[in-house]
Amino acid sequence: MKLEALLLFCLLLILIFPRAAQGQEDKNYGSWSLYWENDYLAKTDSNYTNGGRLSWTSPWISWKQDADSVPPGATPWYHSLITAMPFFYAPGSQSGMFLAVGQNIYTPDDVYRQDLIVDDRPYAGYLYLGFGLIKRNARHMDTLEVDVGIVGRHSYAQDVQEQVHKWIGNDEPKGWANQLQDEPALEITYEHKWKWLNAETGDHWGYDLIPHAGFAVGNVAIYANAGAEFRFGWKRPRDFGTCTIRPGCESGAFPDYENQDRSGGSRFGVFLFLGADAQAVAHDIFLDGNTFQDSHSVDKKPFVADFSTGLGFATSNLKVTYAVVYRTKQFDSQPQNEQIFGSLLLSYYY
Repeated sequence: MKLEALLLFCLLLILIFPRAAQGQEDKNYGSWSLYWENDYLAKTDSNYTNGGRLSWTSPWISWKQDADSVPPGATPWYHSLITAMPFFYAPGSQSGMFLAVGQNIYTPDDVYRQDLIVDDRPYAGYLYLGFGLIKRNARHMDTLEVDVGIVGRHSYAQDVQEQVHKWIGNDEPKGWANQLQDEPALEITYEHKWKWLNAETGDHWGYDLIPHAGFAVGNVAIYANAGAEFRFGWKRPRDFGTCTIRPGCESGAFPDYENQDRSGGSRFGVFLFLGADAQAVAHDIFLDGNTFQDSHSVDKKPFVADFSTGLGFATSNLKVTYAVVYRTKQFDSQPQNEQIFGSLLLSYYY
């Protein structure tokens, strides 16, 4: 029933937000993207149990060889901001910015125990606002994201989980009194993506391979990461792939459609994807506990990996993807050796 409801919701989005096919190749797109991740797929309510993120990405600025061009109308307000950051504009590239708001929720395996479960992960929530800059060309994309927020009671993760449990008729979680204490959060994340393979097999079928590498520093997490995504499909979008909720990976940005039909035909495309992301983790506040005061903590694993597989489709103004994500064991005493959750992305381009 839940799958049928999801498909119906996606269909309604297509009907609500139609756009006639446009012939101009240099269209300046902006986007709204909604990410939602939950462990319901694995019938669990623990570890990384829920994540949500809403982001707005600006229309891009295309930098010519001899001058810059801006979207039709007036010069956008972020034009001077980007030019003040020399790394994020270059001749022949496109630049833009994004804003995001998100919340992540983490719980131990048994949410109905009131006592502190010393060998399981702490209760924790993270509420943040994000600001980022993006530079891309046909082969490369760089993303810098700065997040500010709060970890602890005033992330309102407890309120969200308790309210959702009421809506779905589950018992109220009992252990939130043991959550991490309030702590201001600052995180800076950088990620580089490039298209290593981009081949067409005929009749609009093709595949691409999109590796990535990056790092994060801050009191939320310190890590270096690397991975790749392989996609195969029919009239797939020529963007830089699909991400889980990961800072520095704004996958709703800048569509460049392989399925653009200049004669005015359909732009519908569909694709399959396989992804992997490995992290060398030096710090994770959701496992190591509060930075500036004593709190519950567990012994984290220094290396963690996500593996995902999913299906996506794109139209002239909409991209929808759904992935199943397998995450390896994150701490020594973790009751399960892995975690599985679902990851949904809806992006609307305007």
